[in-house]
Amino acid sequence: MHRESIYKRYMPEFTPNKEINESAYWFLFNSNELLVEIHKQQVKIPFSPSLEDLKVTPIRFQYLGTFNGHPCYSGELSPGEVPEGMVFKDLRSLYEVIDEDMYLLAGRASQIVNWDRTHQFCGQCGAPTMTKDDEMAKVCPECGFTSFTRLSPAVITAIIKDGKLLMALHKRTPGNMYGLIAGFVEPGETLTEAVQRETMEEVGLKVKNVQYFGSQPWPYPNSLMIGFTADYDSGEIKVDGKEIIDAQFFGADEIPLAPSQMSIAGELIQWYLEKYPL
Repeated sequence: MHRESIYKRYMPEFTPNKEINESAYWFLFNSNELLVEIHKQQVKIPFSPSLEDLKVTPIRFQYLGTFNGHPCYSGELSPGEVPEGMVFKDLRSLYEVIDEDMYLLAGRASQIVNWDRTHQFCGQCGAPTMTKDDEMAKVCPECGFTSFTRLSPAVITAIIKDGKLLMALHKRTPGNMYGLIAGFVEPGETLTEAVQRETMEEVGLKVKNVQYFGSQPWPYPNSLMIGFTADYDSGEIKVDGKEIIDAQFFGADEIPLAPSQMSIAGELIQWYLEKYPL
């Protein structure tokens, strides 16, 4: 994963600066769809001084910080609330359509909106929560319990054997698209152990030489994908039949339908094709 840090242009903050009166970016969602403006075939994030100018009333909204000096907000809209000249678009469909940093900010906004919606009440005593002023967290005024934004780390691995790449057909994936071995990290294990466990559970193989590749925020709904490469060690492929229904080692000229490069899976596959060309 080779890209400049989003933090070159984005500054996360928790309390708006009242002295900044410039227009703001508004990341407004209805379920998993983002409100965008379409003008002359260009797709843009709404950029306006206020919600009144956009003619919308969010159920809730959150301050995200600044991007290029402009305030950024996220929010949740009621179904059917669509300003003139704007539409809701599935977040996945906007990759490579809007600026990459804007897309990453939209992903961050999506996760915060979902977290805010699902943490209106304390998970310990059930009382209504309050949003903290100095960090992205909810605190219960009754029992003091604090809950932070949820993040679910997951590992994904390109496994190589004799110059071929292991790819698997996941039961939940539509069509005939093969992907890489992946899964969520469990409590008490390291990332390397998660790679080893997932590979054994899903396809019955042992791996070695596990190496970090890169990471990617994956806001569907709140994951952090952590990519690795690894070498085959031992075993015969035996799919679990629950998540994986087929798995094979493919050469560079045999790669089946695979994920696009919007995902770290696609980047790992591209890494393989460059490292093991025909």
